[in-house]
Parts: sequence; C-alpha cells; structure tokens
Amino acid sequence: MVTKKSTAKEKASKPEQPQAQKTSPIETPPTPQKESTTTPKPEKPSTPPPLTMKQLHQELETIKQVVVEHAQLIAQLQETLARKRKAVQSNGKVQIKDKQTGSVYPSKNNAYQSLLKAGELKDLVDKGIFGPDPEKNTFGWYALVREWPDRFEEVPTAQNKE
Repeated sequence: MVTKKSTAKEKASKPEQPQAQKTSPIETPPTPQKESTTTPKPEKPSTPPPLTMKQLHQELETIKQVVVEHAQLIAQLQETLARKRKAVQSNGKVQIKDKQTGSVYPSKNNAYQSLLKAGELKDLVDKGIFGPDPEKNTFGWYALVREWPDRFEEVPTAQNKE
C-alpha cells in the first residue's frame, strides 16, 4: 500500500510540474512586451504644465531662503570651530623677541608667520628668499634670520635658565 500511495502522489505531482514550467516561460515574455508598449503612452501626457510667473517667483524666494539659512549655518559652524581651536602655545623652550618692534613671539615659526601675515616681509618675499609659496615655507625663520641677523634675539625662559 505504501508503494501505491507514493505512485499516486508521483503521478499527481509529475503533470503539475511540467505544466507550471510550460506556462511560466510562455507567460513571462509577453508581459514585458505589453509593459514596454504601455509605458511610453503615460509619459507623454505626464509632462507638467509650464510654470507661471507667480510660481517661478515663489520657487526663487524659497531657494533664496534656503541659501540664507545655509549661510547662517556655515557661519555658526565656523564660529564653533573657532571656539574649539586652541591658541598656539609654545613648548616653552624658545621665545623670540623682535628688537625693532619689541614684540615677543612664542616660537621661531610663529615669528616668521606673524611678520609674513602682517606684510613686514614684503621686500624679502618679492626677492624670492622664502621660495615660491612663502606661506607654506616651514623653514622661513632661518632665511629671515640670515637676512636680518641683528633684528631678533632669543628670550630666556624659565626652562632655559635652569
């Protein structure tokens, strides 16, 4: 009896599988063809009507408002970053005093960068002493001392005195 049940099940399942296989390949190809022919038709009527002057004006105003909001956000982020930045601190080993102005700089590179930004080194920059890009020259201090050896002096700090 067990064999008869299994054969009955097999007979019942065998015809179903080929029918399912035959119908699915035949049905799937026509369906995309119908979709492809129907998709271009709705696209043509779906074109939006032209915008009126009033609508254009409203869109421009909203865009302006977004731009203003972004500008305010950028300003806030810059202020936040500026507050989080730590001031340049010297390692305490060397301080530089400018004999001409009396200013004391916390480091050699700080003295060079500060004078460069203040525009006091314009003549030397024009000569090309600091290279093609003086702002990125990390050894500008040494060229500066070579040109003006008597202008700067090292200030003794508490660490140097010990």
